[in-house]
Amino acid sequence: MNIEEYISTGILEAYVMDQLSPAERTEVENTAAKHPEIMEELNKIELSMEALAFASAVSPPKGAKEKLLAQIKTQKSETEKETPVIAMQTKESFGFLKYAAAASVIVALGSAVMAFTYWKKWQGAEDRLSDMIAQNQQFAENYNQVNQQLDNIQNAVTIMNNTAYKRVVMNGTDNSPNSLATVYWNEATADVYLSIQNLKELSQDQQYQLWAIIDGKPVDAGVFDPNNSTYLVQMKNIGPNAAAFAVTIEPRGGSVNPSLETMQVVGNV
Repeated sequence: MNIEEYISTGILEAYVMDQLSPAERTEVENTAAKHPEIMEELNKIELSMEALAFASAVSPPKGAKEKLLAQIKTQKSETEKETPVIAMQTKESFGFLKYAAAASVIVALGSAVMAFTYWKKWQGAEDRLSDMIAQNQQFAENYNQVNQQLDNIQNAVTIMNNTAYKRVVMNGTDNSPNSLATVYWNEATADVYLSIQNLKELSQDQQYQLWAIIDGKPVDAGVFDPNNSTYLVQMKNIGPNAAAFAVTIEPRGGSVNPSLETMQVVGNV
């Protein structure tokens, strides 16, 4: 049984207002006995109706009682014969006012019940709308992420299949035999891309640094982290005549000269 849908039908408010048939009242009572959530909601509605009745009560103007008694006394002194008629009229007037007041309270309570019921339904619809908007936003974010991943894959495939790029496989050194990374270098455009296949995690104060060996001297090709989520990492441009590429571990931000004792991978062009 869907508790929220049952509560939102307004049957509990109708039960409190005694607007249900005996069979329907029995059904509500049995359902409330089985489901504590419904019993709790029923108690809340009864308390709300009670509070509303007290809040809707109108106090008579100050001194109204004294003025009314004075008026009755004046009329009685004028003629004793009219006393029964006056008394009867006064009694009938009070009776009419009593029933009119009761009717106005019933109308007010009925209007309050209807307003409360529709407010709950509107609130439930608003919550469902908010959930749908949040879901749509999540779908849009997921869609954008998938599109970005597809773009990265397509860009990586284009570069790796482009014969203008030289593929330089850098194998692990004695410092890290299982490490592996690959450089894709376009000598004509100087573009350099790095594919990270297997490099160990580093501490927060360290980074990997790529070097190009040109005319026997190391040239900085940029720093990177091993957990980069892109398929190919674009590095600094490297001009012609590079003979090899290598990766070392350096302080975060990189070094001017490589720490050869921390070299992880190296590969000839």
